Amino acid sequence: MGARDKPFRLGDLPPVQRLQTRCGALEYVISGEGEPAIVLFNGAGVALDGWRALYPDIESLGAVLAWNRFGMEGSDDPPGLQSGAVVIASVRELLSYAGLAPPFVLVGHSLGGLYANLFARLHPAEVAGVLLLEATHPGDHDVLQMDEAQLTRALRRVMALPEWVFRDNLHAEVEAVGHVVKEVEGAGPFPPVPLAVITGGAPPPKWIMEGEALQARLAHQRDLARLSPHSEHVVARRSGHFPQLSEPGVVLATLERLVRAAA
Repeated sequence: MGARDKPFRLGDLPPVQRLQTRCGALEYVISGEGEPAIVLFNGAGVALDGWRALYPDIESLGAVLAWNRFGMEGSDDPPGLQSGAVVIASVRELLSYAGLAPPFVLVGHSLGGLYANLFARLHPAEVAGVLLLEATHPGDHDVLQMDEAQLTRALRRVMALPEWVFRDNLHAEVEAVGHVVKEVEGAGPFPPVPLAVITGGAPPPKWIMEGEALQARLAHQRDLARLSPHSEHVVARRSGHFPQLSEPGVVLATLERLVRAAA
């Protein structure tokens, strides 16, 4: 039975570990074996549990590292402005201490896709492939300008988490998102590596996004798929903003193709 055919279920995450970096301690999980290693970038305010439905199947694709950015659950509070440079420096340090060597396959969900995009531009020699999962585009102004109250309401409804779990991370990343966009726009070109973009096919509630904003966002998703000449654009037709929860088989099948191409 292939990954696409397996029923939805929540898997068991590996034991959570904690590592001290120069900017503070970070929580992470690491499991699986093989190269290239896969690095998961959560969306803003989303913890490690947001990847749970991909486990344990994702471990068969290679070594996998998932982590909580500063301000999320057991990771330390953000060390000042949570810029893209801070996020990427911290994960590169974490990967080094964890014994995972580049090049990596980067998987970025939502705002995590913006960080994965920046990582690939700043360190192209360390990237074997990129999966952008309902990823934020630098031009997604309606998404980027959503206030914390809207995002908090959305996360409470989708993730069923108490606000204290994600409040510090969400505040830090909303505060810095304009800076991160400028970092992406000022970085080098996106490398010509294998790229997959997964877009949810189910429209979001109107209180999150309406009409013209939704069409602009879909155009931006197609634009992301043009970042590399070696790309695939997949529409997860039964999913909204969290295909890794609603259609984990689609995500795993796409990631498997990407890993093979990257290897």
